[in-house]
Amino acid sequence: MNTITTLFNIKYPIIQAGMVWVSGYKLASAVSNAGGLGLIGAGSMYPEVLREHIQKCKKATSKPFGVNIPMLYPNIEEIMQIIVDEKVKIVFTSAGNPMTWTPYLKENGITVVHVVSSTKFALKAQQAGVDAVVAEGFEAGGHNGRDETTTFTLIPMVKEQIKIPIIAAGGIANGNGMLAAMILGADGVQIGSRFAASIESSAHENFKQAILNTKEGGTQLTLKELTPVRLIKNKFFEDIQELYTQCPTNEDLSKLLGRARAKKGIFEGDLTEGELEIGQIAGLIHEIKTAASIVSDMMEEYQLAKKAVTHFL
Repeated sequence: MNTITTLFNIKYPIIQAGMVWVSGYKLASAVSNAGGLGLIGAGSMYPEVLREHIQKCKKATSKPFGVNIPMLYPNIEEIMQIIVDEKVKIVFTSAGNPMTWTPYLKENGITVVHVVSSTKFALKAQQAGVDAVVAEGFEAGGHNGRDETTTFTLIPMVKEQIKIPIIAAGGIANGNGMLAAMILGADGVQIGSRFAASIESSAHENFKQAILNTKEGGTQLTLKELTPVRLIKNKFFEDIQELYTQCPTNEDLSKLLGRARAKKGIFEGDLTEGELEIGQIAGLIHEIKTAASIVSDMMEEYQLAKKAVTHFL
């Protein structure tokens, strides 16, 4: 037991990231049943779709699970009401000011965690009253911090400044990475890319195979003028780079991005024109496995690595 397993009442300090078009109730419940904390990714769900996933997750697991909510979501008020109505006990917030909704969630007995990419934002989250933070490094897939601070650097810096528990995210996909994060000062880890390539992930099979095919250097952070996002280098990514040679305005970039690019790539499997969000750690992912196998393998690797380090010291 540590601060994270105690906070969420889970067996292992492993949190599955609430990724858009990936993290439905099947993945969330599978991770929770395996001893971690599963999160439903609300960012790609209409309010009533989220309600349906919450209700199905309750039936699929008796273990704790949560919901990840990007606070820039257009239906945020309705989403928060559904969270309260459905008695969700754990909420991870991201992409916004934690002060906006943390008091409301806490008043309703909900444990709140906020995702940050810097010490400055970690301190603001702590001041807002969250119970823990996810400190996400530059290696992570999807939307990312503009400062390009790596997980290896970010975790000890955040640890030095805040008193609440820290969950490390970005560039972690196995037990060795988990141990490294814990040694740096994390109390738990949040895993995204590894669970995106799981059997229970709601992502398209084409996208899952694209993860397996991604090697070192196969992803890059781009669109920093809009919202920084790490993508697999496909035709859409190359189109962005070509546009950059023309000194585009934000409007030009927005026009190229259009709407529903992430859905097209991740959920519908368009590997050419879709937005393929994944982390640098994809280069270490070689097999599509069940969520339960991912959790058990990670914990076995973690324990072996911990013994090896202890013996060495």
